[in-house]
Order: sequence, then C-alpha cells, then structure tokens
Amino acid sequence: MNADSDYQKRIEEALRDPKNLGELAGADAVGTAGSAACGDMIRLWIKFKEEAGKKVVDRATFQSFGCETAIAVASLATEMIRGKTPEEVLALSAEELAPGLGPLPPVKIHCTQLVESALRSALEPQPAPPPPSAAPAIAPSLVDKFTQASQPAGKLKVILLETDANRPELTRRRE
Repeated sequence: MNADSDYQKRIEEALRDPKNLGELAGADAVGTAGSAACGDMIRLWIKFKEEAGKKVVDRATFQSFGCETAIAVASLATEMIRGKTPEEVLALSAEELAPGLGPLPPVKIHCTQLVESALRSALEPQPAPPPPSAAPAIAPSLVDKFTQASQPAGKLKVILLETDANRPELTRRRE
C-alpha cells in the first residue's frame, strides 16, 4: 500500500463517523478561520467546565466548508482538546491536532493550520476595546464661521439669491 492510498484510507475512516459536527448551543467561545487560497472555512464552538479548580474544555464542535481533510482534522481535534485547559490547547501545534491521520501530503498541511487558527480565534484573549474618549470637539464649518462673522450685533440683513434654472452657475443677488 503506498502513502497516498494509506492517507486516503485514514481520511475515509475519519469521515465515516465525524465527531462533534454542528453548532454548540451555549458555547463559551467561538472561533472562525478561513483560507482564501483553497476556499476552506472552519468554525469551532467550545464549552468549558470547571474541573479540579481549572477551566477545561468540556465539549467542542465544528462546522466546515471545505475538503475532506479539513473535516477530518477538525473532527479529531475536537476530540483531542476535551479536558485540556485553554493554555494547553493553544500550546498544541497544527501537526499535533490530528495525529490519527499521520503525516499529511504537503498540499493538505494547510488543513491542520486552518483548525489551529480557528482554535486560536476562539481561545486567545481578545484585545480590550479602547476606552471611550471624550467626544471630539467638532470644528465649526465654513458656513458657521461665515454666519458668525457676518452677523452684526443687533440686526440681520437677509439677501436672497436668484438662480437661472437653465444655468445654475449664473446666480445673482436679488435686491
């Protein structure tokens, strides 16, 4: 049996009964990653539980829009991370996420990287949004400045303009 058929056999075994497929209601974390190069996309949902005073992965599920290898890797990875802390999951390399598949062909390595990216998207701390700043002072517009400068203290003179409907560039003062 050559390496290609052995690889295909391992993928078929993983696809025969994919684990943890679908959305996870009440997930504590969700991560998405996609690859423009191949069109694959993976979304992972993760639910945590408290175990021995630590937060660990209770359950993880996925949806995949992609090739068989991406589905197989996501299925195996969601099983593998169960019981691990977020830090332990983040310490896993792409290659470690699907050991049951064995070495992947070079053109399929991106599938493990896609799952790793989705896990990072779900588990890495998100940067805090910037604190709300005071509303920026709105600079007066040219019209505001003109109006303020042209208003004498006391009386206001209004000058109406006429517009030639056929030639709007010819606007004249009407007096």
